Amino acid sequence: MANLKEVRTRIESVNSTRQITSAMKMVAASKLRRAQNAITTMRPYAAKLQELMQDLNRGIEQAGDNKFAVVRPDEKILLVPVTSNRGLCGAFNTNVIRMTVKLINEQYAKQLEANNVSIYCIGKKGHDFFKSRKFNIYKSNSDIFDALTFNEITPIAQGLMDDFVEGKFDRIVFVYNQFKNAGTQILIQEQFLPVEMPEIAEDDFSEGIDYIFEPAKDEILDELIPKTLKIQVYKMLLDSFASEHGARMIAMHKATDNATELLKDLKLSYNKARQAAITNEILEIVGGANALNG
Repeated sequence: MANLKEVRTRIESVNSTRQITSAMKMVAASKLRRAQNAITTMRPYAAKLQELMQDLNRGIEQAGDNKFAVVRPDEKILLVPVTSNRGLCGAFNTNVIRMTVKLINEQYAKQLEANNVSIYCIGKKGHDFFKSRKFNIYKSNSDIFDALTFNEITPIAQGLMDDFVEGKFDRIVFVYNQFKNAGTQILIQEQFLPVEMPEIAEDDFSEGIDYIFEPAKDEILDELIPKTLKIQVYKMLLDSFASEHGARMIAMHKATDNATELLKDLKLSYNKARQAAITNEILEIVGGANALNG
């Protein structure tokens, strides 16, 4: 009977776990719907803004003179891994951390030796990892996802832009999960600064919109680039936020399915053990009766 009690306890435990994972799956699905709507509505605007900047760049020979497009030797590097504040979302955080470490060890190994690689952690999971491994943490922000709006991310983007202009960093790279659908997240490393201006070939006669500019193109570009950079940060964080909920929903869905399968096996084991116990009791009664008759 002790075996029956152990199996019964395990059944109750797994059933409780299944209820929790099922509830977390529904919560993640609800949050995912809102986050997905936010990123899908943002992408066309961000893409159009990028296209407009490229159109304005046509014909500007010294676009690289813009303070956000100045290319300097890669001496001081800032990496910005975007993770979540909570776990239970599969390999969402692990993939971002793994790619960030890979970039540090392979692409920026010389800068690491010179202690010129810094980390700006967005999300608690990334901060906990890099802090425990004694990486050089420049800043961290784990509250941004509590109210993910354009006004809230503007100080983050503006701070990064100011750090680049002041020469604190020569290159700033984001590492994050790009949202594709609920079941697919694409791991991305995206250069934030310096701005990569599109190269315009001499024989490029592609048709574009004939704008009337007031003031001049380069002045408009000076205003448009900071706006585009802020939108770029906002889009990356929206991508990561939607990817997190998608990954958590899938992880909880799989956990619920696994718990269901485990419950089936445990109930089968419980029924077998109960039948075996009943059979043993019957045999003992029959044996006792035979002994008395003998």
